[in-house]
Amino acid sequence: MAHQLDQAEPRRDPAPDLVSRDFTAPAPNRLWVADATRIPCGQGVFWLAAVRDAFSNRIVGWRCSDRCDTDLILGALEYAAWSRGIREGQVVHHSDRGSNYTSLRFGQRLDDHGILASMGSVGDSYDNALMENFFSTLKTELVYRRSWRTRDEAENALFAYIDGWYNTERIQARLGWCSPDEYEAAWHAHTDNHPAAAAAEPDPAAAR
Repeated sequence: MAHQLDQAEPRRDPAPDLVSRDFTAPAPNRLWVADATRIPCGQGVFWLAAVRDAFSNRIVGWRCSDRCDTDLILGALEYAAWSRGIREGQVVHHSDRGSNYTSLRFGQRLDDHGILASMGSVGDSYDNALMENFFSTLKTELVYRRSWRTRDEAENALFAYIDGWYNTERIQARLGWCSPDEYEAAWHAHTDNHPAAAAAEPDPAAAR
């Protein structure tokens, strides 16, 4: 997805593609995918940046703004890092090569959190298909059915959808007809009862 260029941010070389369109993970917080999209709003331009966990499809971080800049995607990243209690060297963060994701400041924050950066090729939505899938679902189920006069109204509706419905209630075939929260809860219950199996889990970052 093409992003609004943030001219104030110096850029660094794009990260390698550590995913190769394999959007699967053996556990939570092993692979995150991220992107930003425009949300129609009567008050003007409005953007949503989100981070999705490939294991459960849960939206683990998101932020809204009237600008698609580095602050926006950093907000989504910090939300995800704060909410998930990640361990250094375990998480791969995959995005496109938009100017904000290749900004030096964003790359430094990934390094600070011990998150490995991964980026798909230029102009190929299939390289970030899992995130595009969420945006398509969001727009079909919410955005195209509603209109908002203000950004505050739009953000409140996104909060109700993401945190109040999608993560907690919306069942998915890929998850065995569980919601993302239910799927993760079942995984945690299983690993708590089988600690030896959890300890033997391979490191996905090392395998990619």
